[in-house]
Amino acid sequence: MSTRNLDAVFAPRAVALAGGSPRPGSVGRAVLAKLKDGGFSGPIRLVNLDHAEIDGIASAPDFASLPETPDLVVVTAPPNAVPGVLDAAGAAGARAAVVVTKGLGFGPGSLRDEAETAARRHGMRLIGPGCLGVLSPHVGLNASFAPHAAPGDIVRLFQSGGVVSAVIDWAGARGIGFSGVVSFGDMADVDVDDLLDHFATDRRTRAIVLYVNAVTDAPRFLSAARAAARAKPVVVMKGGRHAAGAKAAATHSGALATSDAAYDAAFRRAGLLRVSDLADLFAALETLAHVSPLSGKRIAIVTNGGGLGVLAVDRLIDLGGVPATLGPATVEALDVALACDWSRANPVDLAGDATPARYEAALDAALADKGVDAALVVHAPTTLSEPVACAQAVAASARRGRSRVYPPKPVFAAFLGSDAGSRRVLEQAHIPFFRTPESALAGLMHLVRHVEAQAALVETPPSLPDDFAPEPARAREALNFALGSAREWLSPTDVAEVLRAYDIPVLPHAVVDTPKAAAEAAAAFLSTGGAAVLKIVSEDLSHKAAVGGVRLALDSQAAVEEAAVAMLARVAERAPDARIEGLLVQPHVRPQDGIELFAGLYDDRTFGPVIAFGAGGGAVEIVRDVALALPPLHMGLARDLIARTRIGALLNGYEGVPAVDVDAIALTLVKLAQLAQDMPEIGELDVNPLLATPRGVVTLDARARVRMAPRNLRPGPANLRLAIRPYPKEFETRETLSDGSSLEIRPVRPEDEPEVAAFFRAVEPDDLRQRFFTPVKEVPRAFIARLTQIDYARTMVLLAIDAAGKVVGLVQLHADADGREGEYAILLSSDHKGRGLGWRLMTQMIERARDERLRCVTGQVLAENGAMLAMCRSLGFEVRIDPEDTGVRIVTLPLQDRRPQTAERRRPRS
Repeated sequence: MSTRNLDAVFAPRAVALAGGSPRPGSVGRAVLAKLKDGGFSGPIRLVNLDHAEIDGIASAPDFASLPETPDLVVVTAPPNAVPGVLDAAGAAGARAAVVVTKGLGFGPGSLRDEAETAARRHGMRLIGPGCLGVLSPHVGLNASFAPHAAPGDIVRLFQSGGVVSAVIDWAGARGIGFSGVVSFGDMADVDVDDLLDHFATDRRTRAIVLYVNAVTDAPRFLSAARAAARAKPVVVMKGGRHAAGAKAAATHSGALATSDAAYDAAFRRAGLLRVSDLADLFAALETLAHVSPLSGKRIAIVTNGGGLGVLAVDRLIDLGGVPATLGPATVEALDVALACDWSRANPVDLAGDATPARYEAALDAALADKGVDAALVVHAPTTLSEPVACAQAVAASARRGRSRVYPPKPVFAAFLGSDAGSRRVLEQAHIPFFRTPESALAGLMHLVRHVEAQAALVETPPSLPDDFAPEPARAREALNFALGSAREWLSPTDVAEVLRAYDIPVLPHAVVDTPKAAAEAAAAFLSTGGAAVLKIVSEDLSHKAAVGGVRLALDSQAAVEEAAVAMLARVAERAPDARIEGLLVQPHVRPQDGIELFAGLYDDRTFGPVIAFGAGGGAVEIVRDVALALPPLHMGLARDLIARTRIGALLNGYEGVPAVDVDAIALTLVKLAQLAQDMPEIGELDVNPLLATPRGVVTLDARARVRMAPRNLRPGPANLRLAIRPYPKEFETRETLSDGSSLEIRPVRPEDEPEVAAFFRAVEPDDLRQRFFTPVKEVPRAFIARLTQIDYARTMVLLAIDAAGKVVGLVQLHADADGREGEYAILLSSDHKGRGLGWRLMTQMIERARDERLRCVTGQVLAENGAMLAMCRSLGFEVRIDPEDTGVRIVTLPLQDRRPQTAERRRPRS
């Protein structure tokens, strides 16, 4: 991913159009008209061999003949001319191109391939082909054939040109502006990841609205999306939600983990706010255009209709909001101010004859209440309550509220009448306007979900148990046996072996050949007064129960043998082509002993391994109570996955049914995620039922499909299909310092937040000043959360941990969006200076930069920090004065063919 030269797209000094046409109705003429009328202050040039001038603008025969080199070239030429146009533009010095032309084809040898090659040859960025174009309203650029857009602070990144035009029209009618509008088309070069990176740091952009039909590179997308969502709200809408991606799946995991469900899991993991349709998207835009993010979800509702207020509360609760409880002081103030028989609770019912004064007093009191985070004002037209005057009162109250409290509490309005005057009044006061309370609440809840997503991104997860130590070599042995014998499905014994290798409890079992042997094997389970279960074993039968291949609660050896004979006959009749491998016997566990759950994994074609969880049993695909998450998981993410299912609400006990061990369920999901990371050969895995009890969990049945899969031969996760880079355990090392003490250096984990916070508290103030270049009383928790919750792709943080488990130093490496340059920062505990710790952290950081193939590492060091500067010089860094601050030195280490000095004699004291 790269943001290189994107400034030439959104703030070009000069623009040229190649392919303009005088023909009415042509795309070339439409784009030229938009360029001319957009208000762009720089020169707009034409390159056209066929016409000397078009619409009063003179044409040049080629780019070399233009009076200046255009930063941006807009291409509407015929498809077969596009590669040549891009080659000539790049040779002339153009830095970027927007290719509106469609029909360039796909694949090697296509015109698109030639166009991409031509752009790459000259280092030119390419948006499109087949796009509507680009708008940058703050510089007056409309390089598209879409309507003009007003300047604002929302950017729209859309794959669909039709949706772009619809949204611009809708926004224009409501005075909503944009910092940028991009239709990115076929994404031959610039893709959604690059654009997310660019606008995540754009100072004019407060929120991002994204429409995609498909994600082409899941790791890049999630890395960019997560970084953007940490900085500002990102709303996403996806087309093609009901594509049938799981028709051929042979497991419950494959059938339940639909493509759209995987997208939903990915968006959630990245902290994006998903909307389902244009109405929901418009509600989000209306909200984001007028309101800053709120701090909670306690909502006060002020209305002149009691029924409307009740319906609004119902909808608020349905969406996950909380009706605010008015404080006694607020109720008392409203008793005095309203002088009418009001509801004395939330919703605040002002009655059908509500005057502007009542609206103003009620909203004033609600916004002053510390138990209220936002307010929704509802107005129904009556002959006794004039809408425009009431809207003016609401606007006045909202303005006062903004002046009294920071951050201001958002106010939303739902005026149900057809009077356009009330809308004008409210929108001019920057109050989101809606026609129904339901749509207003949908818009408001986008802000609530953003707050929740931000909280989730910085939440400290619980630690894993210290005794979880998977045995991947043991699991691989079972997999290799199946792969070596060309089996598509693991045998029951091999599935159990894989699960045991990851400490997932399974029942004991025996696989036998005959009914008599089944009866003998059952004796061990019957001897203690229990019962036995009998199952058919066949690689060809995805669902054994459907063909009569499962019998439960067999209480004697005779019953087992009789059931086995009948089962073999029944399966032969119902599935005559199935290859029978034997009979499985295991102890019977009564369903009333616990709750039957489902857990599994499936390889999604876009996002790779996906973990599934939900209600289990034979009807799992009918009930479809399932939620998905992308690995890797920690305990917090696993608990969130459980909570998103209906059955999750039953796990804490109900009506005399005891609570089950939820932590054991969550830990099982974490273990499955680790299994997915380590074993790319597993394409599908069902654990169904997974029986949860107050004492833990146990697998009653499991099934796994395997396939040959590529493995990562470089340091990193075994599974190349992972969309999110897991914790890089391979970077863990032990080091001995100059005084003989030993410590561990390893990447940071999310659960390290308390230890990292303690480290910052223990660092002396002057050392913090040298790290942050300013006096620091306390390092904010949000900074520490971002430091400990990284994606290991753009950012790497290495901790130095002493024998007591205390963090004594850290180094951070952050790669730019281009993946070319990394910036480092280092901090040691004050009592660990001069022991060689800084040297070891720096050399480890440099090696990680080499692993990521960065071209150089840079940093900023105070000129007074002589020890750090000496170490940087010894490591090969170039040191120069920062031209913007002579008290700072910029240090740079090129990495192409250089290695840091490692001889002990070169190490300075740090």
